[in-house]
Amino acid sequence: MPDFEWSAAAANGKVTKGSLNAASSAQVLKRLRDQGLTPLDVREAGAGGAASTRAGASGRAGATAGALSAPRKKGNPKAKVNAADVLSMTSELSIMLKAGLALDNALRVLIDMSYKPTMTALLSDILDKVKSGTPLSKALSGHPHLFSDFYVNMIRSGEISGQMASVLARLVEHMERVRSLRESVISAAIYPAILLGVAVLSLIAMLGFVVPQFEKLFNDMGDALPMPTRVVMNIGKVFQHYGWFICMAAALLVWLLIKWLKTPGGRQWWQSVVLRLPLVGTLSQKYEMTLFSRSLGTLLGNGVPLLTAMHISTQTVTNLLLRKPLETIAPKVKEGGKVADAAVGTGVFEPLAINLLRVGEETGRLGQMTLELANILNREVEVGIKRTLTLVEPVLILVLGILIASIIVSILLGILSVNDLAA
Repeated sequence: MPDFEWSAAAANGKVTKGSLNAASSAQVLKRLRDQGLTPLDVREAGAGGAASTRAGASGRAGATAGALSAPRKKGNPKAKVNAADVLSMTSELSIMLKAGLALDNALRVLIDMSYKPTMTALLSDILDKVKSGTPLSKALSGHPHLFSDFYVNMIRSGEISGQMASVLARLVEHMERVRSLRESVISAAIYPAILLGVAVLSLIAMLGFVVPQFEKLFNDMGDALPMPTRVVMNIGKVFQHYGWFICMAAALLVWLLIKWLKTPGGRQWWQSVVLRLPLVGTLSQKYEMTLFSRSLGTLLGNGVPLLTAMHISTQTVTNLLLRKPLETIAPKVKEGGKVADAAVGTGVFEPLAINLLRVGEETGRLGQMTLELANILNREVEVGIKRTLTLVEPVLILVLGILIASIIVSILLGILSVNDLAA
């Protein structure tokens, strides 16, 4: 029988390691559970970096500890905690709470397994506050740059309901869905950005290096050169003599533009431009409404009061022009109005969304209906991105081809003019 190396968490939160001789990894898991341990990782001895068995606590947990099985390495001391770290921490904490570990012991396990010093410091701070009697939600609220109001209120709902493990699992699902949607948008923008970069570099190469090579050939032609050729040659001279200055000026202009867009006025101007763009504007609005609907549905599903959930969900919308009308819903509901009727007045909801909200209110399943709306909008955004790309990519290629072809044709016209004079 093969030997298996294992790591498991004891009831006090201490992580222990060892090896067992067994017929299979399932047998190792059973032995560990019989000893009152929570398996974290089981792998065949000598497997090295091979995939390990993702252990779960049978019966009590019903979840896998795959998130805990990755080997930990010493991280960069200056590396900051990011969204991926928060997602990983939430997933691992959910797994250990489902496995029956107490919250403070689960936090100790996370600290022992952390490979990033900044993450260790964060978890240690949270553990110290929890040990002193502070609720987890309040301990997390001390780090607003990492844990949003949405995150903190979800944790608070888990504390009130006593279903922390389930709430964390829902929170992980929500975070993964939002991350997946954002990544799909970013991935969709990569290829057009590459095409645009290639177009700019190709034009710079043509005008700065290729066109000037024909200068000597056309020097004696003067006004006899065709107008397109003269225009291209003059542009080439500008690039040849002032190319570095143009590049530096362009870089400075881009830097100033980016800095301005980060200001409230610049951000609002850019967001208004995006909403007015054909195709892109509609996709942007649906993307924002997906974030709003999913956040609202998740919060309501975990027992967060409607008005609080509305306020938090509105803050997840990054476009200020869409956030302002959404902020009018909660006051109208507080005055006794219905969510669906208040949503109609915002002008940002489609008829399908209004109907789903109305059905949710009438049936008492508003949380479920908003999650269903989020799923519908998510699919529409993904399909819309694919359709937009099918239009953007050939347009960029066509524009690049026309520009380069225009330069080549202008040079050819000049060469033909030289031949005509020579004849």
